[in-house]
Amino acid sequence: MFSTLGYYICIPFAWLVRLFYSLTGSYGAALILFTLVIKLIMLPFQMKSKKSMMRMNRLSGKMQELQKKYANNQAKYAEEVQKLYAEEGVSPMSGCLWSFLPLPILMALYSIMRQPITHFMMLSNTVVQDLVAKVTNAGVVDMSTIVQMKDGAAVVKDGITQLAPYGQINLVKAITSQVPEAAADIDGWINLDYGFLGLDLSATPGSAFSNFSVSWAVIGLILIPILAGGFQLLMTRITMKQQPQQNGPGAGSTKTMMYMMPLFSVYIAFIMPAALGIYWIAQSVFSTIQEAILGKFYNKKLEEEENALYEARQADRQKRMEEAKKLQEQQRQQAAQKKSLKEKKQAAQEAKALRAKKAGTSTTEAGRVGDRPYARGRSYKADRYEDKD
Repeated sequence: MFSTLGYYICIPFAWLVRLFYSLTGSYGAALILFTLVIKLIMLPFQMKSKKSMMRMNRLSGKMQELQKKYANNQAKYAEEVQKLYAEEGVSPMSGCLWSFLPLPILMALYSIMRQPITHFMMLSNTVVQDLVAKVTNAGVVDMSTIVQMKDGAAVVKDGITQLAPYGQINLVKAITSQVPEAAADIDGWINLDYGFLGLDLSATPGSAFSNFSVSWAVIGLILIPILAGGFQLLMTRITMKQQPQQNGPGAGSTKTMMYMMPLFSVYIAFIMPAALGIYWIAQSVFSTIQEAILGKFYNKKLEEEENALYEARQADRQKRMEEAKKLQEQQRQQAAQKKSLKEKKQAAQEAKALRAKKAGTSTTEAGRVGDRPYARGRSYKADRYEDKD
């Protein structure tokens, strides 16, 4: 099932490599152009992943603050982190899927390189068996490099001759250089030339040590894995340089990974055909250029977005402050109005009480002080002081 799925995954990639090989006539140039086109196709997704990663990196300071603040409460820490992501508009999983795409592409390309007849030319296994039989009958090829041998005879299982790990590559080279008539009548056959810049891209660089000589054919093969690891390291350093400096245990792990991946690239490029190393070099070079350009572009863009967000927050804060000030003034005016009304009411009550008090001590028209009558003045009588007899 998985082999069938892998075969179908290889079809579009094989078509693309065949197209570039037919245009350039060079296996190495075809791989470089293939890498460039794949990078361009993946660019929109990698841009999204790069932007998301840089957003996350710019939050590292706030994340560390939260980690220190909630060191003893992981549930609260997780809650605050999610809240921070929501406020900043960051999704930790955004673009993660696309970061895994290079791996299946690498596996598909390796299958195309290792099995050029069935996965590059897209010919059947029956054709492979017919070619093995024709080359064997020709008797001019060392079959031990093509098929598995046991006690001087080819290993056959269920009627199928078992090939060596790189048997198809060696079969193609044998037919192209020694038995071209074996594939003369096969529709879809391609006489592959693995030469590139004086190097045999079908050879594994590790095998150059067993037949070492001071020649470009050997030195060049050994340089391929070294260059692959060197450009991988350069790409990693550029990527890390664009990220904020980390402190603590995480910084050590990041630094370890920065050196482990290039070393892994060197190891893989040594034990696999040199063609894969050419792809890895091209991949690292294009990725280095991409990282440098995207890093500079998104740093500027994110700064503009953060400045715009800061200004928007400041404007919102200013607006809320003005609204609060206005509300406070309204409340003050209302309080003053209530106080004025209360004072007027109290003054009215006091005036009323004063009038009542005055009314209680004033003289009535009947000459009374309260219930006590008194003479306000005597009535005028003209004869009051006349002598009376």
